[in-house]
Amino acid sequence: MKHVASAKQFALLSAAVIAFATSVHATPELPKIPENVVNIKQFGAVGDGVATNTVAIQAAIATAEKLGGGIVEIPPGIYLCGPIRLASQVNLRVNPGAVLRMLPLDKYPGGTRDPENFISGSGLHDIAISGGGGIDGQGVPWWPFARDKNARRPRMIALNSCERVLIEGVHLTNSPMFHIAIGGKSSNVTVRGVTVRANSSTDPVNPGHNTDACDVTGSHILVQDCDISVGDDNYTCGGGTSDVLITNCTYGFGHGVSIGSHTAGGVSNITVVNCTFNNTEQGIRIKTDRDRGGFVHNLSYYNLHMTNVEFPILIYASYMATNRAYRGLAKITPKIAATYPSAPIGPRTPFYRDITFSNITATVAPGNRAGLIWGLPEAAVTNVVLDHVTIKADKPFGIFDAQNVRLIDSQIITPEGINKLSSTNAQITIDGE
Repeated sequence: MKHVASAKQFALLSAAVIAFATSVHATPELPKIPENVVNIKQFGAVGDGVATNTVAIQAAIATAEKLGGGIVEIPPGIYLCGPIRLASQVNLRVNPGAVLRMLPLDKYPGGTRDPENFISGSGLHDIAISGGGGIDGQGVPWWPFARDKNARRPRMIALNSCERVLIEGVHLTNSPMFHIAIGGKSSNVTVRGVTVRANSSTDPVNPGHNTDACDVTGSHILVQDCDISVGDDNYTCGGGTSDVLITNCTYGFGHGVSIGSHTAGGVSNITVVNCTFNNTEQGIRIKTDRDRGGFVHNLSYYNLHMTNVEFPILIYASYMATNRAYRGLAKITPKIAATYPSAPIGPRTPFYRDITFSNITATVAPGNRAGLIWGLPEAAVTNVVLDHVTIKADKPFGIFDAQNVRLIDSQIITPEGINKLSSTNAQITIDGE
């Protein structure tokens, strides 16, 4: 058995490692927005929760744009509104006491056939949505349409290929679909101090569907001090993402901090530190499949505390195939994994490599497994470290099709008579406890 560091030594080492890991993620550059202030009431906006204010708010944005940029101010009140488009160098500031409310489903332009996203922008630079007020999606009537392949639902905030983006301090609730969706080649994105709320996907009355809180694909991304509980991914990103720091966030209901499922183009240099997860379906989830994979590597997860989660750690490369072929990942056995068919390596074969979990504690919801790392026969998950990880669960941690998995001073706690690990086609070393 190798030398085991004392708690104090580990704490000092952990702090140094985290400081180094977070330092490589340079703080994203914030937007530069002139101080001009344009109040939406100057254009006839009425905050009575009855009048429709789309024209007034869009006119205020256009005026700020003509001034060379500025702050579009939404004062206290409830402002019903249809789809609006941002402009470069504009901060849409929803002041405390103000609610920007999406028109209801029966009045929303395009309905479920062709609705525009609520707040949108493409190819913009230096934009912000800020303030202590709220944006309400009135999403409950939209959610059942998630099951209708012919129906469409709008995203609350949808930005594409934008540079220097700030979303700060706002309260987002009940989007018809994703709350924040930032994609394309966006860069220098900061989401901080944001609260997001929507019903869980298991709500017995009005379950949320695809109400992701924060989907940000791009580079140089910071998600900080957010409080999130929704009906799908708490955070996720797709291929073409690098240099992401997620820190000091609180997660409730949802599908966890995710990567995927489309990872073509690769995902790298993701750090998640000092976050809590309570009643979250997954804590950390990395998912893809053979027809949508890429190179996912250099992922670091530090100082995470999880309570009553279904999967503290879930890494797998058979996302769609598993959904079709099996009745839940909790039931994947070594025998099933060992007989999973191999396939030729191609341009979209998923590869997972160099993943670190350190100083993590988790209690797992009754009847669930401690975790799952499951690669492919032709592309094993490689170089995974669990360092000072303690997980209490009813079922073992599964490690299938994985190479060089190290457990250092870690504990998987299961009931008496239940194995702590189950594995097949895996290379595992255990150091310390």
